[in-house]
Amino acid sequence: MTTKIDIHETAKILTEKNDILLLCHKNPDGDTLGSAAALCHVLTNMGKRCAVACNNAIPSKYSYLEIPVFNNEFKPEFIVSVDTASVNLLGDNLSQYSCIVDLCIDHHGSNSNYSDFLCLYADYPATAQIMYEIIISMGQEISKHIADCLYTGLLTDTGCFKYSSTTPQTLITGAKLMELGANHTELVEKFFMSKTKKTVMLEKYTLNNIEYYFDDKCALLILTKEALNEIQPEPTDIDGISSLARNFEGVEVSILIRPVGDGSVYKISVRTGEGADACAIASGLGGGGHIRAAGCEVTGTLENVKKAILMEVENELCK
Repeated sequence: MTTKIDIHETAKILTEKNDILLLCHKNPDGDTLGSAAALCHVLTNMGKRCAVACNNAIPSKYSYLEIPVFNNEFKPEFIVSVDTASVNLLGDNLSQYSCIVDLCIDHHGSNSNYSDFLCLYADYPATAQIMYEIIISMGQEISKHIADCLYTGLLTDTGCFKYSSTTPQTLITGAKLMELGANHTELVEKFFMSKTKKTVMLEKYTLNNIEYYFDDKCALLILTKEALNEIQPEPTDIDGISSLARNFEGVEVSILIRPVGDGSVYKISVRTGEGADACAIASGLGGGGHIRAAGCEVTGTLENVKKAILMEVENELCK
């Protein structure tokens, strides 16, 4: 049974534990990596052994976080998942930990309560905002580097503070991190003001093949296996493609479908405006996330996957 705990209780537990392993979700983003990196650096500064494990190799784009990657240098005595709503999001390479997660720190309302302890604040737009408060509650110093780690999570999960999940407290947290040395300009440039050539190629491909449904309220973007093989993008090159059509007038739901693995499994990313619930759409196919951003993975042919997700979109738009 999962026990819900608050930020202060979480801080107390982390202060008492040693030999801590932090788990990120697969296909890691700025929030899971930034939050885990910040906590890992804090715990290490406290004299504890701590490292981070992830199903995937950490993208080079995040190398500045200086994440200590776990290589079995110690036996984990306390396992913490970060920004991970369910155990299946840990990925196959971390499946050995799926039944033994001691603590989960998360902001997803769809969290499946798989850990012994759960620090969940679903009204926070990023786990990094929770992590900032945990570190403060632990009475630990936030260095410039740790501030950069936390600001990365805050910035990326709020879309540079433009998503509707952003609250006054989020902006206050961001301001405090800037006061502590977080490099706002450099991080905004890295994640929002520059694109790789491969990202531009991906955008060109998806926009040239965009499909509209339900009186143009839904825009469907598809990256085929052939296109991915030709362009050979890094995982971070795909970041932001799912939100591309949300900038179009009248579009309430933007869907990105792309193959993963051998091509029989498709990853679906859902982004919505005020008129639709992304989490409700993704949950219909076993996924989850937030009200404006969610996702799932579906096995089948591309046509069957398209039909399945469009049925969920139609159900949501007809509410």
